[in-house]
Amino acid sequence: MSCPHHSTEAIVKDEGAQLDFSKDMSYGDYLKLDQVLTAQHPLSPEHNEMLFIVQHQTSELWMKLMLHELHAAVACVAEERLPEAFKMLARVSRIMEQLVHAWDVLATMTPPEYTAIRPYLSNSSGFQSWQYREIEFMLGNKNSAMLKPHAHRPDLLNQVQAAYQAPSLYDVVLQLLAKRGIAVPASHLQRDWTEPYAASEGVKQAWLQVYRDPQAHWDLYQMAEELVDLEDAFRLWRFRHVTTVERVIGFKRGTGGTSGVGYLRKMLDVVLFPELWAVRTEL
Repeated sequence: MSCPHHSTEAIVKDEGAQLDFSKDMSYGDYLKLDQVLTAQHPLSPEHNEMLFIVQHQTSELWMKLMLHELHAAVACVAEERLPEAFKMLARVSRIMEQLVHAWDVLATMTPPEYTAIRPYLSNSSGFQSWQYREIEFMLGNKNSAMLKPHAHRPDLLNQVQAAYQAPSLYDVVLQLLAKRGIAVPASHLQRDWTEPYAASEGVKQAWLQVYRDPQAHWDLYQMAEELVDLEDAFRLWRFRHVTTVERVIGFKRGTGGTSGVGYLRKMLDVVLFPELWAVRTEL
């Protein structure tokens, strides 16, 4: 009977013989890790600045994937390829959960630790995250003032502005309801897409038709619940954002000149898909 330890050694030795990647693309090559892992350049002598940089860089990477999925989901909804859209939207909700938990890591930074690095941040601010702004616009929270932080970068401004001027995910879903023969007010099928979404009694009635007979409208019913999942996750992200900021800087103004916690608390009241929440009272 062979000794398990010797068997393990043999396996490791055999695997080791296969570990010469000098002639092929390696893990690091594929992921461009030389570029990714050398993109952290603290400006202060403070130990804790690395946390601040990595937190925000990884969040931007997750947001890049969110946008990748959201753009594809909007296209799928427009083409009535709903099973694919469901998978993409479910993935966006899971990404949002990752972003929620990321605040737990940043919250380990204490006020004195942040105060030590704050002077080195100059006017840089999360307000200037063009990816986050594009996500907000794609989910229907339109505000022309939010284009201004990107005016110094015409290339990025163009991308954010495209999302600002386009129908949101919810707008495209309402157009889908109309295609399926469910009455949706004309005011919500063709409108100025740059305006913030306004709740409608007619849209609520359209969703009530779906919710009162889910078997007859199963994929629309599932779409509604995917949207509720997404907004639920987004609300958690906003809540953790404001509580983390308050925990670390209190009510000081943000580095970009924003009101900080005051502004973030107002954002907690924003409802992206109002009728999907309102129908719950009616059912």
